[in-house]
Amino acid sequence: MSNLGLARSGGVALIESPLDDHDAHAVSRILRALGDPVRLRLLSLIGAAGDGEACVYDLARQFHLSQPAISHHLRVLREAGLITCQRRQTWVFYRFVPGALDRVSHLFARRTQPH
Repeated sequence: MSNLGLARSGGVALIESPLDDHDAHAVSRILRALGDPVRLRLLSLIGAAGDGEACVYDLARQFHLSQPAISHHLRVLREAGLITCQRRQTWVFYRFVPGALDRVSHLFARRTQPH
């Protein structure tokens, strides 16, 4: 879901145009993914990483959760189209999908009309 499921609506902001059923489901998946404090922290940690990516090992060390729980949260973020991952030897590295957060913020942006 590289375009956050908003291909048919052209990425129109929620407050400017109603979503069709398909786009409403796609946006709902994204908002559910963002609605969990652990997932928000994971996004924050990935975004704050010096080179724009974070190793699963370093992410997991920031929580008092099991590895399977961290993997679940990362999977939800991946399935929502917010992050992507790459395996390198025994570790998995996570980074933002380019433009994903911009598209999410666009959902709630109002375009200014020229006066």
